[in-house]
Amino acid sequence: MINRCLSVHPAAFFDRQGLLSVCSGLMIAFSFPNAGYSFLAWVALIPLLVALEGASNRTAFRIGMTCGFSAYTVILYWINIVITHYGHLPWAVSIPLYLLLAGWLALFYGLAVLVARAGEQAGLKTALTLPIAWVAFDFIRSFLLSGFPWAMLGHSQFRTLPLIQIADITGVYGITLLIVLSNVVLYRVLRALSGARVPYPVKSAVIMIIALIATLFYGFDRLNKQETSNDKPLRVALIQGNIDQDVKWSPAFQEQTLAIYERLTRQAVKEPVDLVVWPESAVPFFFQDELNQAERVKGLARELAVNLLIGSPAHELRNGQRTFLNSAFLISPQGETVGRSDKMHLVPFGEYVPLGRYFPFISKLVVGIGDFSSGENVHSLPVAQTRIGTLVCFEGIFPELAREYVRTGARVLVNITNDAWFGRSSAPYQHLSIAAFRAVETRTPLIRAANTGITAIIDHNGHISTMTALFEEGFRTGEIKPGSGDSLYLKFGDAPAWLCVLLTIGFALQAWRKRRTGLSPENNNKNQGAADVS
Repeated sequence: MINRCLSVHPAAFFDRQGLLSVCSGLMIAFSFPNAGYSFLAWVALIPLLVALEGASNRTAFRIGMTCGFSAYTVILYWINIVITHYGHLPWAVSIPLYLLLAGWLALFYGLAVLVARAGEQAGLKTALTLPIAWVAFDFIRSFLLSGFPWAMLGHSQFRTLPLIQIADITGVYGITLLIVLSNVVLYRVLRALSGARVPYPVKSAVIMIIALIATLFYGFDRLNKQETSNDKPLRVALIQGNIDQDVKWSPAFQEQTLAIYERLTRQAVKEPVDLVVWPESAVPFFFQDELNQAERVKGLARELAVNLLIGSPAHELRNGQRTFLNSAFLISPQGETVGRSDKMHLVPFGEYVPLGRYFPFISKLVVGIGDFSSGENVHSLPVAQTRIGTLVCFEGIFPELAREYVRTGARVLVNITNDAWFGRSSAPYQHLSIAAFRAVETRTPLIRAANTGITAIIDHNGHISTMTALFEEGFRTGEIKPGSGDSLYLKFGDAPAWLCVLLTIGFALQAWRKRRTGLSPENNNKNQGAADVS
């Protein structure tokens, strides 16, 4: 069936159904930062649902693909900045790669809509199938082929704190499910009000209203609840050096880079501070090897009597081979290196080239050293009377990593990153919005030090208390209370999302069985119109 769905003539994207799908995609895109019209997510799927009226399975897949492709070509426009400016590839290469990624992500939209439409024809309600299938395919894309859980519908609501507290039970997927369900119900109400012979979606509306009230009630309750951690608050200073990516790895600029971080650190610790954080690769040399430069950094920690967490490349021997790592080193107030945390989830084509031996002509984006390798173990690092878990850059978008760090004892999450790759685009804001969910899911505050922005402090409720602008040199300080390390999401992880996957498989099998037995032939359903979408 999917092969048939994929064989769609390009002109089909410009018919009425295609234009409605594009409208939905654009509204989805503008619900995310930096446009940030988050309310659009609650109505964005209505044009798509109109387009689905009487559609065949093949057309339904095309409608979903068109919606997803329209959304992600807008959301991910910044990919071209990364590829052309830092990857030094021409636009003739960048544009196809960018469109390929948008098409890959659109595929999951298409599959969700296809399952929902096929389920309708098997007698299942869209108010049931579409929200569950949407979550299922969002979850699958979060890990398939390395995973890219970027800009899920729920992420658009990151500033609506009462709504997102449910993430400590369901992850972002619970918010996504509620958004999709609300879209279906609103669509049915509008169709009924328009005079179409469509009944009001009473049952679906009651379920949606109860779910929304329960979510908000839970959210306000969590926001008013005090954390029970006995750990002393930590005073933190987050340093943003604003080092130009074009000179970051230049040996000639190494002295100036260190001088900038030393100066900003001294300014930041005029008041007592427990932990100072420098961003990803703030130290543009091997901290293990450059003894004079490393001693200079350790001496700064001794002089200021602070714990200092710095980003630096590292290396170790594995099976007799030198292995490069993207790491963070923790230096104690006594100037001793007390631990190292290695990046576990690398960026494909950014830090390594998948199947690189078969594609020797492709270069990764990070210059100066060879391909990175993943760390072997997740472990937290000691700071004062608590422990911290370090998420390096891209890792902040993966909930399973944050969950694992908290399970190993971390009560503060630290995200060190270098968003200079994105230029002056919406990507750093999107990156921050996703990272905020890691704090809510684990009930653990997250502090974020970025090279060029956005440096921020996020409490255990996802509230961003302070943040920097892009491409400015500076620092942020604040006091954070370590988290409790207690949430249902920590215990059960993505079990609700897995349940949605199982239910979606069930919907697909039910639809397949009905088609095979001829109980609901597709051509008879074309006359059902809006009544199918219920």
